[in-house]
Amino acid sequence: MDYVDRIVKVARNNSYILSSLNTAVKNKVLLSMAKAIRENKSFIMRENKKDISKAEHKKMKKSFIDRLALSDKRIEEMARCLEDIANLTDPVGEVISGWRRPNGLFINKVRVPLGVILIIYEARPNVTSDCVGLCFKSGNVCILRGGSSSIDSNLAIAKVLKKAASKEGLGFEPFFVVEHMDYSVIDKLLKKKDYIDLVIPRGGEKLIRSVTEKSLIPVIKHYKGVCHIFVDEYADIQKAVKICVNAKVQRPSVCNAVETIIVHKRIARKFLLLLKKEFDRYTVKIKGDKETRKILPSVSLAKTTDWYTEYLDLIVSIRIVSDIEEAIQHINYYGSHHTESIITENINHATKFVNEVDSACCFVNISTRFSDGNQFGLGAEIGISTDKLHARGPMGLKDLTTYKYIVYGNGQIRE
Repeated sequence: MDYVDRIVKVARNNSYILSSLNTAVKNKVLLSMAKAIRENKSFIMRENKKDISKAEHKKMKKSFIDRLALSDKRIEEMARCLEDIANLTDPVGEVISGWRRPNGLFINKVRVPLGVILIIYEARPNVTSDCVGLCFKSGNVCILRGGSSSIDSNLAIAKVLKKAASKEGLGFEPFFVVEHMDYSVIDKLLKKKDYIDLVIPRGGEKLIRSVTEKSLIPVIKHYKGVCHIFVDEYADIQKAVKICVNAKVQRPSVCNAVETIIVHKRIARKFLLLLKKEFDRYTVKIKGDKETRKILPSVSLAKTTDWYTEYLDLIVSIRIVSDIEEAIQHINYYGSHHTESIITENINHATKFVNEVDSACCFVNISTRFSDGNQFGLGAEIGISTDKLHARGPMGLKDLTTYKYIVYGNGQIRE
């Protein structure tokens, strides 16, 4: 049997078994997985160093290696995410709504797993354990196809997690890691619409567009994260500087890092002088519009293409605007509908911003870096969606379910 055919057929069969597991069993397995991650930290890091060494040999970007690298902190976060997921309410079996019809039929709308989910991702090996945890708790079998750059890390994590599940008496494979790195394997998987229910690509825009164009299966995705912060005329400037620096510098290589900062003209001079001083400490390169360069003449002139760009690096674009309407217009036109934040002490402006900006996440007085399933209390995230069907924003357990109608009667027949 073909490699892909074997995986998808076993995954489909196993999804029926997994969907019927009770919550106590699933939580016990998840806690065992978390414990195993901690106990096997040395093994996982040793395998991860193989991937890092290969990436360095290929002279990959620093931002790429940052996404690839596992540290003590990141491994602990992996374990803690699994524990958090175990502590979350199980969505499977939840009655979304129920009602009785005049003819006596009692109708329940009940959450059920999607079934089999294909997740295609690139350099971040922690995605492996996060996705396994979320899919397992929500009753879905996942097929994980990570990038060749992280294959040793992914296989190590999978080995640890599967051994933990087996130790708890789980008599079937709850997830699969694709070991063949040939791109033809992805192409074949994307055609298996009779076995796979959903595809979630995580990575760069090129990967996501390629998956979307080739897939015969519904795809949940976001193409890129061109995130904005608007510093309003009513902003607390010290607060605004702190938030903007965090949103750009804390981890610039991820999709929820800020890429464009929009500033109201009335506070632009005072704010930008303070912001540049802080950005200089972290060697952040600034690209500004003409008005910005009147205040900061040393910065590069921003081109139209910069407003569309996801830098994923210590680079930021800055634009000065006349009012909040201009800021909202810029975000809706140039943005990727991912995450935007307004810094303001004016409640009316805050309300206007969150109501009129067409993005999956709209924040008030916080860093865009909080656009994250774990930070939202979802345990972890399977991905971030900028689509509007069926999920939007950071996707957690409930977003990995669909529903069915369960109807009870007492011999009714339709007249």
